[in-house]
Amino acid sequence: MNCLKKKDEFYTVRGYEMINAEKKLLTSGMEDYLEMIYRICTKEGYARINQLAEKLNVRPSSATKTVQRLNKLGMVDYQRYGIIQLTKEGKRIGRFLLKRHNIIEEFLKNIGIENTRLKDTEMIEHSISLNALQKIYILNQFLLNNPDIIRRFESFKIEFYEDMDYLDFPFYPY
Repeated sequence: MNCLKKKDEFYTVRGYEMINAEKKLLTSGMEDYLEMIYRICTKEGYARINQLAEKLNVRPSSATKTVQRLNKLGMVDYQRYGIIQLTKEGKRIGRFLLKRHNIIEEFLKNIGIENTRLKDTEMIEHSISLNALQKIYILNQFLLNNPDIIRRFESFKIEFYEDMDYLDFPFYPY
């Protein structure tokens, strides 16, 4: 694993995942669960396994296993067949995860992603660096405070697509 720590080298996606895994307490799946628990608890004060499973489109048994892991990590308080509540640390991390999700989703909206926005957000949010997330947040704020830039970008996209040489455009090659 130490061979993966050169700063400006290229790695496979798996290589970057291995580097990031050393620094992360939660897996991507656990982050999804904690984010959803945070969403539910913000509205209702607590969550239940069946509710969580339904929102994440998983089986209740899968939700139970992950919630038990989050419980062992001190992110949630959970008793079998009971309610799920966030600990102080779970709230802190859950709030960050939801904010990260919203920042990325807003960015994708700003650049005109519609049909795949939720899927793209979910794919990006687990691999983005904090530095990149902060810069995207600043860009989102800039665009919010300068709506003329968005209008100019929309006009540019229309012209770009009209004048585009499809052989030069980066389409998925296979």
